[in-house]
Amino acid sequence: MHTSGTEVSAVSSDCELRVPADDVADPELTILIPALDEELTIGLFMDWCHEGIGKSGARTEILIVDSSKDRTAEIAHAKGARVLATPKRGLGRAYIDAIPFVRGRCVLMGDADCTYDFREIKSFVEAFRAGAEFIMGSRFKGTIDPGSMPKLHQYFGTPLTTFILNFMFSSRFSDIHCGMRGLSYDALLRMDLQSQGWEYASEMIVKSLHMKLRTTELPVHFHVAPAGRLSHFKRRGWLEPWLAGGMTLRTLMVYGLDFFLIKPGAILLILGAALLATLTFGPVRIGRVSLSLNSMLFGMTSATFGLTMVLWGAVARILYDYTNTARQRLERIFPFNPTVASCVGVGTVGLLATVPMIHTFFANHYALPSGSPMTHWAITGLWLAVASFQVFIFAVMIQTLKAILPKWRDAEQPAVAKRVP
Repeated sequence: MHTSGTEVSAVSSDCELRVPADDVADPELTILIPALDEELTIGLFMDWCHEGIGKSGARTEILIVDSSKDRTAEIAHAKGARVLATPKRGLGRAYIDAIPFVRGRCVLMGDADCTYDFREIKSFVEAFRAGAEFIMGSRFKGTIDPGSMPKLHQYFGTPLTTFILNFMFSSRFSDIHCGMRGLSYDALLRMDLQSQGWEYASEMIVKSLHMKLRTTELPVHFHVAPAGRLSHFKRRGWLEPWLAGGMTLRTLMVYGLDFFLIKPGAILLILGAALLATLTFGPVRIGRVSLSLNSMLFGMTSATFGLTMVLWGAVARILYDYTNTARQRLERIFPFNPTVASCVGVGTVGLLATVPMIHTFFANHYALPSGSPMTHWAITGLWLAVASFQVFIFAVMIQTLKAILPKWRDAEQPAVAKRVP
């Protein structure tokens, strides 16, 4: 038990929770806000939150994750917020630190600088009650006050990175960098966020797609920050937006690796395998073009790279999948015992195809006659042996991932965490 208005150490030795005297019991919604030196705006922001809570009718707690050196925590606590004091270690990490302290069934995130209008949270509450698991705000579907958003962000950075994400994942977001967003507590827990900085926003969106969350996008009003308030981007210098953009692209690559591997790999595999099959029994002439051993080696290289990319892309897809459907589908395609038997059989055939070439090599005093079809057989055979070994390792990897992936990632398994009362 903790006493209202006092500080309580909980869960982590470097996090300290202050609970207001009029604390909300059993909240439906948690407004979760990281804050860093927001003394200028936090009072008005808290007023906006209380107005929005009143309009929404939702029983709501306000949890401020504070790493400030000014009076931010004091003001927020006096106006009814739970304040979690944490060391300064990144925006994404602030959300991670807060997870055990969230009591609401749904979580609404944003900034404390009064740019996002928390007087209008009713639409988010209604969307949660209608079954949404992930809600993205959209400044582009709502309104953007003149001067509230740097032109570089508004007309280049945000549209470009939003387009890239939509292209990679066939999604339809209009504003992937909007800071006002919400998700169910269960989804937040299963999402297992890792990003420590700005890139958390992209990680969250990509994982929402992997998790196949019920998602909606709501228009929001983006205001000009109050006079005197300097954005964190500007505080850190002109290079910070570019660094943030680079981190976003890196996050898309890390959590979208299958996009870069499976389709390009399939193209390389098909082209390489077709070239090998065409030349297996000897050179082929097409018009003035003669295809022979050099072309076979190119095809072997292409097919090997392609198969490697496809198989690693499939492993990545299993790791990204929170529903287990990808692994189950691949397990049906590559059942372990039949796959191992097939790999042994195909690999043996491939190695046997090299025997005539090896015999000729030794019988011909360590030289191969030019134009011999046996060399063509051997190249195709060697690729079949390599490919069989790769597929065998992949079949084992599927079983390994089945054994070690955490069961709580399964959508049918409820997320469980120790929460602070």
